[in-house]
Amino acid sequence: MNRMLSLAAGFAVALSLFAGAGHAADYNGPKIKFRVAHTTPPGNHITLAFEKFKDLVEEKSGGKIKVQVFPNAILGSDRVLMEGAQKGSLEMAVSSTPNMANFSPLYQVFDLPYITSPKNQEKLYQAMDTGKLADYFKKVANGIGLEPVMYAEYGYRNFVTINRPVAGVGDLAGLKIRTTDSPVEVEVAKILKMNPTPVAWGETYTALQQGTVDGEGNTFPHMYGAKHHEVLKYAVTSAHNYGMQVMMANKAWWDKLPPEAQKVVREAAAEALAYQRSTLYPKNEAEAREGFVKAGITIVDLTDEQLDEFRKATRPVWDKFLDKFPPELVEMLLETQK
Repeated sequence: MNRMLSLAAGFAVALSLFAGAGHAADYNGPKIKFRVAHTTPPGNHITLAFEKFKDLVEEKSGGKIKVQVFPNAILGSDRVLMEGAQKGSLEMAVSSTPNMANFSPLYQVFDLPYITSPKNQEKLYQAMDTGKLADYFKKVANGIGLEPVMYAEYGYRNFVTINRPVAGVGDLAGLKIRTTDSPVEVEVAKILKMNPTPVAWGETYTALQQGTVDGEGNTFPHMYGAKHHEVLKYAVTSAHNYGMQVMMANKAWWDKLPPEAQKVVREAAAEALAYQRSTLYPKNEAEAREGFVKAGITIVDLTDEQLDEFRKATRPVWDKFLDKFPPELVEMLLETQK
């Protein structure tokens, strides 16, 4: 019952983003066509969320606004895609929050290990959708030529390896671990005595297959959708940090859109986001875990005591990076965990 109430609350929060927005019959604006590119594989809850977004935009505009979606890193990595949106060669792009560190170091605040927890997820959603964090990161994005459209769910990352069982912090020492470009994520790997190796997402499968890296930290759905379960062998539910898939528009392009077109896009984004969080993400998480087990991957579910070991081991990362973030930003994020 608590889970159902939590999901219902998340649904309501996302829909409240643009309460009062119009519907298809209300759109009398011009015909528009734009592109959205992301790196997520087919079948993943994130991919399905953007497909839902496309369908909703076209439905609400009576077919006058067309959306072309490019999934699975067809047009490049997170960084390449977001650079395209920043420069205006692409109308909209999607990047994980760790990879947004390439554009503003402030997005790294989400990478601080265990700064958020699944049990307080609804509070975080509200803050990112309509609260102080939404306002804060809108200013950050606008300052680098981008306009936030949707903070899609990504999930909590777990450590997974190709050849070494992991049940505790000590088991990770010496592993070559794939990371993003986020300095915080790189430092987490170092603190845990691993050897961080930044690799673009589209190249990670090959890196695992060839032994260039020994493992990675990512969500089960993201790894499963990219078929990493074909080479991975051991997983541990470390849930060491949380990420979002941020859909951004080129700000100059966005500002030129008619208000009625912006309204359609905003409403479609809010509804697609609510659907992803309440339905797509839980279903995909369960399917991916089942797929891991069927593929022969051993999953170790950490106890609260074992998770505390990970929290204590990674706490020095906070000491190194905390002064790099504005105190008010860290406090806003910590407020969502109370």
